[in-house]
Amino acid sequence: MNEKKDMEKRISSEWQPLGKEYFDALNKIAEQIHKTVPERPEIFTEKIELFPDGCRGLFFDNRLVGYGISHLWNLNSIPPLNDFLGYLPENPTCIYIHDVAVLPEMRGHKAADRFMDYIMQLAKKLSINSLALVSLYGTDIFWSRFGFKIYSNNDIESKLKTYGETAKYMICKVSG
Repeated sequence: MNEKKDMEKRISSEWQPLGKEYFDALNKIAEQIHKTVPERPEIFTEKIELFPDGCRGLFFDNRLVGYGISHLWNLNSIPPLNDFLGYLPENPTCIYIHDVAVLPEMRGHKAADRFMDYIMQLAKKLSINSLALVSLYGTDIFWSRFGFKIYSNNDIESKLKTYGETAKYMICKVSG
């Protein structure tokens, strides 16, 4: 068996819940991946505590090698960067994907595909018809693979400025 297929088998095929014991490892990954838009560790902690079903970790040899953080939210409303949410909306209109990060050495094994499958199923279970996110670093092409499309209006454009020049607000309709 070739090395890539062996690694794919060893990477957990499902994203697992993120318990408090993984918060330090998650923040180390975030610091490594997001050097230009860092967030305080307690920002991730709050999101995980508010919506644990939408937050998952990717494991390899019992070590956290990636994470996906999402929460219930409303379309056309961008959560503030590096700030607390405080609460989730009572009648959410989307699942907002806050961040998906996989260590560089673990990429290329369709981990993001499996996370997106999970989030799509979660949205269907909760009768949520849309997903939303802010794409950074030119990843809008990557997200378009999953059906995300760039959406813009004046209010969104002003909020995106805090995310940096490459930020794009994207929406994906959940099918089925």
